[in-house]
Amino acid sequence: MTRKIAILGATGSIGKSTLDLVEDHPGRFDVVSVTAAKNVEALADIARRTDARLAVIADESRLGDLQRLLAGTDCRAAAGDAALIEAASDDAELVIAAIVGCAGLKPVMAAVEAGKSVALANKEALVTAGELMTGAAQASGSVILPVDSEHNAIFQCLAGSRREDVARIILTASGGPFRDASARAIAEATPAEAVAHPNWSMGAKISVDSATMMNKGLELIEARYLFGLTSDRIDIVVHPQSVVHSLVEFVDGSVLAQLGSPDMRIPIACALAWPERIETRAQRLNLTAIARLDFGSPDPERFPALRVARQALEAGGAAPIILNAANEVAVASFLAGAIRFPDIVELVKRSLDELHFDAPTSIAEVLDIDRRTREHVDGEVKASCH
Repeated sequence: MTRKIAILGATGSIGKSTLDLVEDHPGRFDVVSVTAAKNVEALADIARRTDARLAVIADESRLGDLQRLLAGTDCRAAAGDAALIEAASDDAELVIAAIVGCAGLKPVMAAVEAGKSVALANKEALVTAGELMTGAAQASGSVILPVDSEHNAIFQCLAGSRREDVARIILTASGGPFRDASARAIAEATPAEAVAHPNWSMGAKISVDSATMMNKGLELIEARYLFGLTSDRIDIVVHPQSVVHSLVEFVDGSVLAQLGSPDMRIPIACALAWPERIETRAQRLNLTAIARLDFGSPDPERFPALRVARQALEAGGAAPIILNAANEVAVASFLAGAIRFPDIVELVKRSLDELHFDAPTSIAEVLDIDRRTREHVDGEVKASCH
């Protein structure tokens, strides 16, 4: 049967990989709505290619351009927050949630509250609003399907298992570009060095997160809400080859792992077709060519982000929101040359120590805490530059 889908963040890397899969399976998916932040040209092209009925640009100043580019089609152009929420909650059965950052919170929550299946590629949704999102999903019957390769691996390993039979889950980390670097080399790292990921092709922000290993800290928090496990039952191991995407250990001692090439089309395809599977053009795994799989423990001294993120998870409440917002500002400041690489985690840690907010009870409160944290860290960066 044809599945109606909405692609939120259609012009980004997840959106593009989703479109590859949709076009490889004609008749299997009906793209009803697509969204983008500012790139109206790419959005209009996607809307035309997919025969989408609704195209939404988040930047309201670009609505006229989008309407002009879609003239003569049956696709309606819209803009702004209300239109993003409509795209997420209206006609689609499955929503691909790939809007970057907290800009995706409102539409993701709208999809969840509408009872949609949500293929979640937006880390911030569960990192900053995990309790709210999972509570809304439980109330509406929404199914959250993880698209991050690590969480999707765990999702696959858990298939058919009872939660009480799980002893722990193990997230794998590539270790990023500084996996084997000395503390001195890490301290002196440049933005160009930090974004040079050895295995994955990713944007600058997430590449820096991989370099600090904050990405794994954020995934730790995300895993807690996706799978309902406490911090002490979620471990992290460094696996340089990025072939084993994560593992689940059961109470009887069995360990299941999901393996695959480092290609995001594999976890996206899993979510798109769930509970079935579809073919992908991803490179097939050749274990004899790989020859070896290595594992090790992350070094807490060289990568303190993991400890800071775990502390935020265990503190709960507003702490994960502060962690996420402070990290985003700090990473942007590092990429702009305003701070040094070690200052990223130090700024995050100080923000967690200095800022105290009540636990949020709504998405509006999450966004308010996010805004106030960003203002605080911006002030810290500016003060350090004088």
